[in-house]
Amino acid sequence: MNICVIGGSGFIGSHLIDSIATKHTVTNVDKQLPEWENSNVMSVQADVRNYDALKNAIPNNTDYIILLAAEHRDDVSPTSLYYEVNVEGTHNVLKIMAEKNIEHIIFTSSVSVYGLNKKNPDELSGTDPFNHYGKSKLEAEKVLRRWFDNDRNGKSLIIIRPTVTFGPGNRGNVYNLLKQIASNRFVMVGRGRNRKSMAYVENVAGFISHCLDQHFKGYHLFNYIDKPDLATKELVHHAEAALGKKLFPIRIPYFIGYLGGMTLDIVSKFTKKKFSISAVRVKKFCATTQFSSATIQATNYSPKKSLAEGLEITIKSIVNEQ
Repeated sequence: MNICVIGGSGFIGSHLIDSIATKHTVTNVDKQLPEWENSNVMSVQADVRNYDALKNAIPNNTDYIILLAAEHRDDVSPTSLYYEVNVEGTHNVLKIMAEKNIEHIIFTSSVSVYGLNKKNPDELSGTDPFNHYGKSKLEAEKVLRRWFDNDRNGKSLIIIRPTVTFGPGNRGNVYNLLKQIASNRFVMVGRGRNRKSMAYVENVAGFISHCLDQHFKGYHLFNYIDKPDLATKELVHHAEAALGKKLFPIRIPYFIGYLGGMTLDIVSKFTKKKFSISAVRVKKFCATTQFSSATIQATNYSPKKSLAEGLEITIKSIVNEQ
């Protein structure tokens, strides 16, 4: 098949293209050219917000769109960027799909649409996003559902909601957390009992590839999680096993950590300097974020790595960077 990956230069996209470029003809469309090289892949620069550039970048003979492009950091300013990229960008992709007669799309959303401290929500659970990223992803999902429901004949829409995704080379929240743990400079806010669902990047990319291979028809919605869900204390134990040494994290009460995050938010507002700690990150860190993976298990997908293996690989890569 002819696959167009929009946002393929990014973290998940680079792993995805590695896994599908040997089986399909792949075009990568991204606002930035990739750091990786693949002679089997054509990369074209285009921003999803620029309709004309995006239209020229997407090949006319495309069979499948995989839409990964997103504004996803939790410190984006102005917040309107979430909606310009995640919602209006989706509108642009669908308009171009109609003009080029492309009827199949895979969209990566996020479990953030469920909100915080929910009880293991599955795909049928209600949505309650607490931040602009989650709200914009949910709005994009609604745009895609309206597109699909308007005329279902011959179309396929697969929406994947990955949980927080980690792996070597990523510089997101999990990377920062694991780096602090591995460096024995980790401050545990709260008791560390809250459990979190996580996903290893190769497994997320592998599932997207699996969806292509299975030729799913119609509409499908999947959470993506690599079980088991781990408490923060258990993450420390995994780091100890990977490093072969005992770690002794500093512990502080939640209210002190949250107050510190609020203080840094105020400083950031006046100095325009971004900090790795903020009130929203402390809140997310201490929240329970567990999600059901029952639906994805029914697809017979076998992850490439266990969660423990993914953590070990990532922690060792962090140590090698130092």
